[in-house]
Amino acid sequence: MGLLKGNQTQLGFLYPKTTDFIFAVIGEEMGFIVAGIVIILYVVLITKCLYVAKTAKDETGSLIASGITGIFAFHMVENIGMVMGLLPITGVPLPFISYGGSSLITNFICIAILLNISSKRQKTIFVK
Repeated sequence: MGLLKGNQTQLGFLYPKTTDFIFAVIGEEMGFIVAGIVIILYVVLITKCLYVAKTAKDETGSLIASGITGIFAFHMVENIGMVMGLLPITGVPLPFISYGGSSLITNFICIAILLNISSKRQKTIFVK
């Protein structure tokens, strides 16, 4: 339909359009290609998280990274599934896209933990 020209979003048929149904807004106003790019970016994020879990130095780091990967995967599948009508509407936000401060901060903390786990698997250069 075009940016800010969607029938469903601009006429008020999607009530929580900035939180729960943000993927419907992306699909309607920006099109299939942008919605596909969003899904591809989430798949890349999940595969990178799985790579960090697979190459972690210890079992604890691997389990933490696997749990964070599960959180991201569940949130993505649940939100996109409820927008398409395949899953019930639960209010699960789409990571890094849905409006809301606490979800965004939690996602950034999860990414920081993954980066820390990833940095611990590399050998240090300067060791005393």
